[in-house]
Amino acid sequence: MRRAIPLAYVARNLWVRRVTTALTAGGMALVVFVFATVLMMTEGIRATLVATGQPDNVVVLRKGANAEITSAIGREQAAVIESLPGIAGDALGRPLLSREPVVLNSLVKRNGKPGNVTLRGTSATGLALRPQVQVVEGRFFRAGSAEVVVGRAVARGYENVAPGSTLRFAGRDWTVVGVIDAGRTGFDSEIWGDAEQLMQAFRRQSYSSVIFRLADVASFEAARARLEDDPRLTLDAKPEIRFYAEQSEALANFISILGTALALIFSTGAIVGAAITMFGAVASRVGEIGTLRALGFRREAVLAAFLGESLLLAFVGGVFGLASASLMQFVDVSTTNFATFSELAFQFRLTPVIAAKALAFALAMGLVGGFIPAWRAARLNIVDCLRAA
Repeated sequence: MRRAIPLAYVARNLWVRRVTTALTAGGMALVVFVFATVLMMTEGIRATLVATGQPDNVVVLRKGANAEITSAIGREQAAVIESLPGIAGDALGRPLLSREPVVLNSLVKRNGKPGNVTLRGTSATGLALRPQVQVVEGRFFRAGSAEVVVGRAVARGYENVAPGSTLRFAGRDWTVVGVIDAGRTGFDSEIWGDAEQLMQAFRRQSYSSVIFRLADVASFEAARARLEDDPRLTLDAKPEIRFYAEQSEALANFISILGTALALIFSTGAIVGAAITMFGAVASRVGEIGTLRALGFRREAVLAAFLGESLLLAFVGGVFGLASASLMQFVDVSTTNFATFSELAFQFRLTPVIAAKALAFALAMGLVGGFIPAWRAARLNIVDCLRAA
């Protein structure tokens, strides 16, 4: 009958060598921290941008443009879009459609460094199209005025953007009259002003995008077909959610690839550390191994015991690394959005899938680092072990 070495024996050996165990587990925890943080950053960027869109909103851009700042839609084309059937209306029967210019402007951060901020020309209708956006301080800007409202991330990260302050860009002074909270979406990193005033100030003759709400979400394909079939238009329509999801891909993929590569490089050191620890454990317990074999435990049981010891060590390191990474959720960070070259504020986001991946990564390091020492322990001769004892 085959017998397995009790788990309590494995855990006790780790506790006896607790200093070495702590150092090795700490190295693994650091690698898991880096790995999990990268995944959390990627997920945070995707969540921020995807949540920016509404399921029943449609974004119209110039065909071939992959971002609003590279798009141009003339006034005549915007009028054609507004005449499409299937656009939802407000309480007064006016179409829920917003013509919006989007430009970049440089502001000074609180750390003294410059940063690009997205300026969006919009209107009260544009606000109605984004129910997640709420004015939390001051008021919304008045139509036809040189007033602006700033996103919460802009108000927190840049100088002189509190309500009542004055910003100067495009040769004009603009009064900040309010702060908007977009529920941790991309609009938190923008400044909004009157569309026509911004177009005049920046001497633009065309809009960047047209956003409208569908009366029926299922009618999107019909609306897109009408736009594509109209010879007067060279436009591309996308559901707002898909548009912002595509905006996140380049940056999220870059961070994911770079961070995973760094984690794999660091994991080499952690694996070597685990192997050294387990080789040391085997060398110091030759007599124990011989006794276990003499008591009737087979080679497979010894292999499983030492491999289990390595996996338990990796699991402890993985838990501590994941717990440390989870604290990053309370940190607000910003980075440059590759699609728009503007600052994007976001939060790290930990999900059950990320937690499972991080722990699996830790266990993989333990398996790779502990297999050879465990195999060597299982191959030791009983007589030689007892003599060495």
